[in-house]
Amino acid sequence: MLDTRKKTAAALRSARWFAADDLRSFGHRSRMMQLGYAEEEFMGKPMIGILNTWSELNACHGHFPERVRDVKRGVAQAGGFAVEMPSLSVDETFTKPTSMLYRNMLAMEVEETIRSHPLDGVVLMGGCDKTTPGLVMGALTAGAPMIFLPAGPMLRGHYAGRVLGSGSDAWKFWDERRAGNITREEWLGIQGGIARSVGTCMTMGTASTMTAITEAMGLTLPNASSIPAADSGHQRMASACGRRIVEMVWEDLTPDRIVTDAAVRNAAIVAMATGCSTNAVVHLIAMARRAGVDLSLDDLDALGRVTPLLANVRPSGKDYLMEDFFYAGGLRALMKRIEGRLDTSAVTVTGGTLAEDLDGAKVYDDDVIRPLSNPVYHEGSLAVLRGNLCPDGAVIKPAACDPKYHVHEGPALVFDSYPEMKKAVEDETLEVTADHVLVLRNAGPQGGPGMPEWGMLPLPRRLVKEGHRDMLRISDARMSGTSYGACVLHVAPESFVGGPLALLRTGDTVRIDLPNRRLDMLVDAAELERRRAAWVAPEPRYQRGYGYMFQRHVGQANEGCDFDYLARSFGKVADEPEIY
Repeated sequence: MLDTRKKTAAALRSARWFAADDLRSFGHRSRMMQLGYAEEEFMGKPMIGILNTWSELNACHGHFPERVRDVKRGVAQAGGFAVEMPSLSVDETFTKPTSMLYRNMLAMEVEETIRSHPLDGVVLMGGCDKTTPGLVMGALTAGAPMIFLPAGPMLRGHYAGRVLGSGSDAWKFWDERRAGNITREEWLGIQGGIARSVGTCMTMGTASTMTAITEAMGLTLPNASSIPAADSGHQRMASACGRRIVEMVWEDLTPDRIVTDAAVRNAAIVAMATGCSTNAVVHLIAMARRAGVDLSLDDLDALGRVTPLLANVRPSGKDYLMEDFFYAGGLRALMKRIEGRLDTSAVTVTGGTLAEDLDGAKVYDDDVIRPLSNPVYHEGSLAVLRGNLCPDGAVIKPAACDPKYHVHEGPALVFDSYPEMKKAVEDETLEVTADHVLVLRNAGPQGGPGMPEWGMLPLPRRLVKEGHRDMLRISDARMSGTSYGACVLHVAPESFVGGPLALLRTGDTVRIDLPNRRLDMLVDAAELERRRAAWVAPEPRYQRGYGYMFQRHVGQANEGCDFDYLARSFGKVADEPEIY
């Protein structure tokens, strides 16, 4: 076990607010008493902030009010004092134009909430896609002891004898609906059966990807990311988080001792082995950089080339969902299976090493969590492409697309906006074949704005009716982690700021060569220079407010889309002021 560094009550951060015999501390104690607390309830105890991203529009976090009570129970058992601190929910379903626009806002809120309040440690409650990276990014920068409580996946979906996976089956059956193969009654049945409990998407979408990454970094209790939200084990895990964060405060186990180069590398390897969402690229780079770890697209591609995909969970896998993954042993079992590829000396929130956390882990179903000798896919989940269309990189999920598009050449069909593209693909007279390459631009970090999940461009209705279910699609957008298909995403630099995608024209030949990691437009360099000279920058999306700040400071996809002024290299954070 890690050598612990015990604190005294006088050394607690919260003591600066409450312990002194002065007027200001008198006021703090008085206001706590106004809230109904006696001094013996909070004085001399670690004050634990429970940062809760619940809202009534976030179904993924619908159980969080109950889990707060579970965490508080654990904190009290360990001799701490818990306070709930509401945080921006950033729900994935209803937030317009995209939740990604507000990930950095959540990170800023978390950092400042911790810094400005008498909190000795925090429990971060998240799971819906952007809440996990947003919470972790902010807490990493704030530096107080922290533990992450994953929301957990929802139960598997069901309709008419079929097992349904959230997101993935929505896309699949929508194409069948567009082709006239599904009745309205069936469509409504699928609608009611695809998401039937609280919790995040139960496919290996962005939510499960990011909570798995957070666990692999050492920021959750062992196997916490795999427990279904509706399982009673999730309640027990929540109370255990409450007990453990109090111990972490006394041990002064801060995140900088956990999120090291080794921990980030472990997280990237585990992401590849799980069949992670393409969104993992943007978030993992941003999280790593907040911890002072320089992680690049090339690092991720190198790991992807040598890490086999072992989690047979949709959409990269063929058969199973997160509930099955949990029954098969969960993330702890998958990590045990690739233990030899991980740095198991890395410290976790348990206070021990990853090796200790994995001791005794077993796989109970070799088809759900495959052995190294029988992977779902011989390489990891993601591949990074470069070429004259994406000099700073682009991302594709090879295992989730038709292999015939791993090497492909075809004419581009280019759209400048999502509404334009959406209208065109529903037009059955559209002149398009399965060899065409659909292209959407002006959908990146600034162009979207916020880099929306538009990258899984819908197939033209004409092709769907002909029986086609995949084609090559390219954009500077993201796509849902539950999506699939031959979709090239995160093209950088984005077209809105003058990236090469802005110069592509309908009819130009585009070539992808996945084995050699290339994506190019076969256009003469001199012609591209003429087009660049004629290119006119579009008007900014925002004239005021948060959007104004976002578009001027957000990085490109290959940089994690964090704000430049939040990077560790930007400048020194102001010293925490004295309590007057």
